[in-house]
Amino acid sequence: MSTNTVNPKDKSKMVVVEGSYATAHAVKTARPNVISAYPITPQTHIVEELSKMVANGEIPGCEYINVEAEFSAISALVGASAVGARTYSATTSQGLFLMHEALFNAAGMRFPIVMTVVNRAVSAPINIWNDQQDSISQRDAGWIQIYAEDTQEAADMVLQAYKIAEDKDVMLPVMVCMDGFILSHVYEPVILMDQKEADEFLPPYKPENILDPKNPKSFGALGDPSCYTEFRYSIEQAMDVALQKIEDVAEEFKQITGRYHGGLIDGYHLEDADVVLVSFGSLLGTMKDVVDDYRMRGEKVGILKIRSFRPFPVEAIRKALSSAKIICVIEKNISLGRKEGALFTELKSALYNTENTAPAIGYIVGLGGRDVLPRHIEEIIERTKTVLETGSIDSESSFNEVKEEFL
Repeated sequence: MSTNTVNPKDKSKMVVVEGSYATAHAVKTARPNVISAYPITPQTHIVEELSKMVANGEIPGCEYINVEAEFSAISALVGASAVGARTYSATTSQGLFLMHEALFNAAGMRFPIVMTVVNRAVSAPINIWNDQQDSISQRDAGWIQIYAEDTQEAADMVLQAYKIAEDKDVMLPVMVCMDGFILSHVYEPVILMDQKEADEFLPPYKPENILDPKNPKSFGALGDPSCYTEFRYSIEQAMDVALQKIEDVAEEFKQITGRYHGGLIDGYHLEDADVVLVSFGSLLGTMKDVVDDYRMRGEKVGILKIRSFRPFPVEAIRKALSSAKIICVIEKNISLGRKEGALFTELKSALYNTENTAPAIGYIVGLGGRDVLPRHIEEIIERTKTVLETGSIDSESSFNEVKEEFL
C-alpha cells in the first residue's frame, strides 16, 4: 500500500490556498445543480466561497439556496435530489446534529448527496475546535464516511464522493470529513481540480429514479413491518458494494489526475512493522513524522490509515494487520460510558475470532482541539512497546494515566 502521492511533475501546478477554498473549488468542478447550507464555524468559508462562485456565474445552472438552519439545508437537498439534481452541502458539529433526522431520510431514500463535514467538537460546553465526535456520532445514519488526511485529499475526495454516491448499485449519501481549522483554515500548497479532468472523471448525473409527474413514484412512503427490514438491508447491501467502489474510484482518480490517496485504507511503513499505529484524519501527518524518526533509529513502527469508516473495511484491515505484533489506535472521539473511541471498538470487532492475536490498545487524544504534539505520539509508542514487552494490558489504567495530558 502506498501513501498519499502527488506526481513530481505536477508540483508546478500547486498554489497556496486555504483548505476551505480548495474544497469549494472542487465542488465547483463537480458542476452541482443545487447547493444549500447554513453558516457555522468552522465550515463557513466553504459555503461563502461557493456563494460567490454561484453569484459570479462560475457554476452554470446552479441554484444556491439560503436557508434558516441546517435542518432546512439538508431537507432542501433531499427535495432537490428527489427530482434528479446533483446536490452539495457543508456543515459541522451542532449543525450536523440538527440535520440528524434528515440524514436518515437521505440515506433511506437513496439520495446521493455529498456533504463536507468540517469536524468540530460538540456542546456542551461550547467548543469550536477540532475533534471528530460530530461525524462519528452519525455513523449509523446510512451515510458513507470518508476521512481526509490533508487538504489535498479533502478537496480531491469531493469528486470521488460523487462518483461513489451516484453509482447505480450504491446510491447513498457521502460525508467527506476534514478536521476543522487544522485543514479547513490552513493555507498550504494544493493542486486545484482542473475542470477538464473533472469532466473526464465525473460524468453528468443521470438518476434512474426521480419524482416526475409523467412517471409518478413515491419516496419515503410508509414502510410497515412487512417490508421495513428489507429497506434497511438494502442499505447494508449498498455499503458492501461501496467497499469495492471506493477502491475503484481511487484508482480511476489516480489514472486521470496522477493523485492517489488510498482507497479504503492506506499504509505507511506498514509492510514489516511490529508496532502499528491506527488512526484517521489530520493526526496522521504528525504520526508520520514521528514514525520517520523511529525508522531512522531502526525501529519497526508503521501506520495504518483508515480512510473509509463507513463502510468499515473489515477484510482490508485484517489483511493489513496480519503481521503486526501489537496494534495501537489513536483517535479524536470517545464513546462515553465505554472508555474508548469508536475506531478502537470497530477494530477490535474486526479482529475478533480471527488468526490475528496481536494485542490492541487505544488512546483518546485531542478532544476539544487540544494539541497533539510529536512528543505525545512518542509517549504513546513507548507505552505501546512496554505493553508488547510485558504482555500486560490494563485498558482502564492506560486511559486514566493519559487522560490529564492527552484529553
